[in-house]
Amino acid sequence: MSRTIVSMPGDGIGKVVLPEAIRVLNAAGFNAEYIHADIGWEFWCNEGNALPQRTIDLLEKHKTGLFGAITSKPKDAAAKELHPSLKDKGFVYFSPIVGLRQHFNLDICVRPCQSFKGNPLNFIRRTANGDFEEPLVNAVIFRQNTEGLYAGVEWTNPPKQVRDAFETHPKFKKFTNVPNDELAISTRIVSRSACRRIIKAAFEYAKKFGYSNVTVCEKPNVLRETSGMMVKEAREIAKDFPDIDLWETNIDAQMMWLTKNPEYYGVLVSENMFGDIVSDGFAGLVGGLGFACSANIGDDVAVFEPTHGSAPKYAKLNPSIVNPVAMILSACMMLDYLGEEEKATRIRKAIAKVIEEGNVRTYDMMKLRGSAEAIKKGAATTQEMTDVIIAGL
Repeated sequence: MSRTIVSMPGDGIGKVVLPEAIRVLNAAGFNAEYIHADIGWEFWCNEGNALPQRTIDLLEKHKTGLFGAITSKPKDAAAKELHPSLKDKGFVYFSPIVGLRQHFNLDICVRPCQSFKGNPLNFIRRTANGDFEEPLVNAVIFRQNTEGLYAGVEWTNPPKQVRDAFETHPKFKKFTNVPNDELAISTRIVSRSACRRIIKAAFEYAKKFGYSNVTVCEKPNVLRETSGMMVKEAREIAKDFPDIDLWETNIDAQMMWLTKNPEYYGVLVSENMFGDIVSDGFAGLVGGLGFACSANIGDDVAVFEPTHGSAPKYAKLNPSIVNPVAMILSACMMLDYLGEEEKATRIRKAIAKVIEEGNVRTYDMMKLRGSAEAIKKGAATTQEMTDVIIAGL
């Protein structure tokens, strides 16, 4: 069966790694048509919208997207780069990937962080007798993708009705004498239904793939209402999964423990920002963002992307030196979602074989500085890494 995939390279190295993933998909026998869609910084600068309606329309129609990477800059820097004809006309930059998540309610974000044997970037630790050991890391983070601190409900110089509302809270008294133009407010909003949905998805995944525990990673001792709701719902849902242990950790303690005993953790579930933080932490134990893939899943639409950024300083290197594995693994997650598990498994095995053999390594795997000089020192190009994975198929 032929499928249609919306291809969104985006910015920087997204334009490099996404075509490499498509090469691997083709080599694995995945039959699809790829339709290019506009997204990213170029369209912000020239149109005042990094996520054009035409791209939303394509995803509405075809339901499945592969996404490369995005450039995102703070408010003032973004405004400076607008085309002169668009300045001072009310355009405000908003991350297009966050926009996609919110528009299509892609509220379930899945980020596997699994170590490959032979990867020189894997986490190691010293044993009591002075030797070293390399624990297997096999964690999967479920991140609530549309709410929390990333929901975008915030103000600088808040309007009167907003300030009046906040001043009804006793904890706001310390800000009473702060002038409005010196005040910025961000809100952390979670809903019970979204908490239930992401936590249930985490438990169902743990049950399907044989994980023995699910960890809800929050901060309920300080964020008593929002984190408190996540923990309370986790306790209720855990009753339906008696064979899976529910663990509860605070985000700050979790960041310490994941570098002490990462093999203890299976599936973790968190609010948007905490999920972002803990998934990057675990990614660092399995080789960094060059190996970090993710899925953004809603009821009808799903978008698959590496978790790395656009890395503009590497984008213009020719030949490219960036690691394509995270993008290729994201394509594997897309295959799983579409019921093409056999092809996904073959690709993952090919990647694992290349990494274990160690004959071809990108600059990050060789612990080299990211520059054109890395190739002279033996690092593989992006295309060479893809070639050897395809050969492994």
